[in-house]
Amino acid sequence: MTQPSSPTDAGARRDPRLKHLWRPYTQMQTEALPLTAVETCGAQIKLADGRWLIDGISSWWTACHGYNHEAIVGAMHKQLDDMPHVMLGGLTHEPALQLATRLAQILPGAGTPDALQHIFFSDSGSVAVEVALKMAVQYWHNKGSATRTRFVAFQHAYHGDTTGAMSVCDPEEGMHALFKGAIPEQIIVELPETVDQLAAFEQLLMGGQREIAGVIIEPLVQGAGGMKFHSPETLAAIADCCKRHDILFIADEIATGFGRTGTMFACEQAEIVPDIMCIGKALTGGAIGMAATAANEKIFSAFLSDDATTAFMHGPTYMANPLAAAAANASLGLFEDGERLEQVERIEDALREQLEPCRNIPGIADVRVKGAIGVVQMAEPRDINWLRQRFAELNVWIRPFGDVVYLMPPFIIGADELTALTGAVVKVMNEWSKRTG
Repeated sequence: MTQPSSPTDAGARRDPRLKHLWRPYTQMQTEALPLTAVETCGAQIKLADGRWLIDGISSWWTACHGYNHEAIVGAMHKQLDDMPHVMLGGLTHEPALQLATRLAQILPGAGTPDALQHIFFSDSGSVAVEVALKMAVQYWHNKGSATRTRFVAFQHAYHGDTTGAMSVCDPEEGMHALFKGAIPEQIIVELPETVDQLAAFEQLLMGGQREIAGVIIEPLVQGAGGMKFHSPETLAAIADCCKRHDILFIADEIATGFGRTGTMFACEQAEIVPDIMCIGKALTGGAIGMAATAANEKIFSAFLSDDATTAFMHGPTYMANPLAAAAANASLGLFEDGERLEQVERIEDALREQLEPCRNIPGIADVRVKGAIGVVQMAEPRDINWLRQRFAELNVWIRPFGDVVYLMPPFIIGADELTALTGAVVKVMNEWSKRTG
């Protein structure tokens, strides 16, 4: 008997090349065929069938300035003509020097003794986290505390898909549970938001000073772990506890950095400066992959010695890629006049008002907004694939996951485009409620 065709089989008949493309977070046997993008402009994506979709998630939170911004594209064109790439080992170049200097001037703590003034470049957020973890472990090794190799992270955390990054993600609620036993076992705890939880957290740090290298957190918003929010006060309390007990504090601002939460970096709202910070995603305005790990003088100086074995032995092949650095420099320039943060404020106001009707829909557990992030949380995850398809039918690009439907639009999005996104969320969630109720 002939087996029914899978979506992959159908795709192969439409385009034989599709069978060779292994897509992310996708059950290739059952998931619907991908839509084919052919063009981008502003806050929209054009499909092969001629439709334009309003992008509600900024291509995984990267395209903060929208697509095809002339300043970024122009900088990349020039850099392509001059030098698209050169290795950083033994060489340097102007785009990297300029970018490292500019980042050191805008990261939290700039101009103070705690400044994050040493920038280590990489090519993805997961690698930036790997760099941070290795940096923390070797910091303690160089300081004579080689037993400090473990990390404290939090339930609902997500820090990436590479091995070290997976180890500091939520091992139960996250997507990496099947790798238990194959990755390092870290200390995963509940995010301490109450007085009792903070006291227990402090006791944990006090008792683990011989083994704990650092604490890592996504400041204010835990992203892919469920779009969970916490307060600046909670963040400040965690950072202060780390400082009191001589534990390195690592902020993963890959998703939250560059204005997404309402300030240039989320740590600013808690008035804290981490020892190490990871940045990425919107660093280049979504034009090309790039990330970085920034460290303060305390961290950096621990690697300085006449002994070559104390050097930080890490070096991504495309580290500080000139093309990506040129894009990042152009992106930073677009933040200088403050307009982007004003746009985030307007988006926040609109999301609060326009997503509020979802709160009264049966089956909706919560509606929350932080900066240019709007979240509608379902009481239980149901019909995710139907939701994704339904949004695309309404010409909006929204990708629910787990129990959340969320919006993280480009900052340059027009008022009518944003209303179309929020209107689609309200409409589809009403349909979903009737369908599943």
